[in-house]
Amino acid sequence: MQPDRGSQGVDSEAVRSEIDTNVPQSARVYDFLLGGKDNFAADRAVGGMLIEQVPALPLMVKAQRAFLARAVRYLVAEAGVRQFLDIGTGIPTANNVHEVAQDIAPEVRVLYVDNDPIVLAHARALMTGHPAGKTAFIQADLREPAAIMADPTLSATLDLTEPVALMLVGILMHLRDADDPYKIVATLLDALPSGSHLTLTHPSADFDPAAMTALAASAEQSGIPYVPRSRADTERFSTGLDLVDPGVVPILGWRPDEEPADVNSVYGWASVARKP
Repeated sequence: MQPDRGSQGVDSEAVRSEIDTNVPQSARVYDFLLGGKDNFAADRAVGGMLIEQVPALPLMVKAQRAFLARAVRYLVAEAGVRQFLDIGTGIPTANNVHEVAQDIAPEVRVLYVDNDPIVLAHARALMTGHPAGKTAFIQADLREPAAIMADPTLSATLDLTEPVALMLVGILMHLRDADDPYKIVATLLDALPSGSHLTLTHPSADFDPAAMTALAASAEQSGIPYVPRSRADTERFSTGLDLVDPGVVPILGWRPDEEPADVNSVYGWASVARKP
């Protein structure tokens, strides 16, 4: 499939010229933690600091990625969703949303959203999908939900009269309380029809308060907002929605392919919920 409007006119070199390699960025730190190669010394320095606080962090981010694939499979195969809005996409890696979804239903349509120029530089790879479906990308910030929903690429990619799966996996912790994250999520959900779903993960100090407090402090010191939230605060994002069984649970405990040895070894909550 050829790239849609979201990737037209993408000049990778021009985009890369916008990148300040001396400033760490959350998507590139995440790429480093996943073992990727699209990161710079500043990102690796932050990633190394975070691993010092929580040595199991690389395994945790991989577990979060595995949850994403499980959730997408559920949404397509069981919930019948055929459209996805993935915000905080990150740098393309294995098992991107459209790959997992279109393997089950080739007609699935996906709009990716991220604010990091390096993700835009990879947009063409990200948007290679099944010809029966559609994929697109916009560079935008989660803190501006109205702008995301008003972008013409969104209306060209998704039909907002039909259910959409809103994916907020590994992104909400970068919103400080002052950003009013609950209003941001509510604004996005308000624009989606009945039958849409919200899928999210959120790191939490509920599992190991000392380790998560130290990790958050290291991230903040590096200029990356990082706000752990409790199970109750995480569940609040799904207010007014119907939580899909098993509800808000540890990331490893959401419909695992096999039972984990220690369900609490990944310090975060995960959930999928349906808009009535």
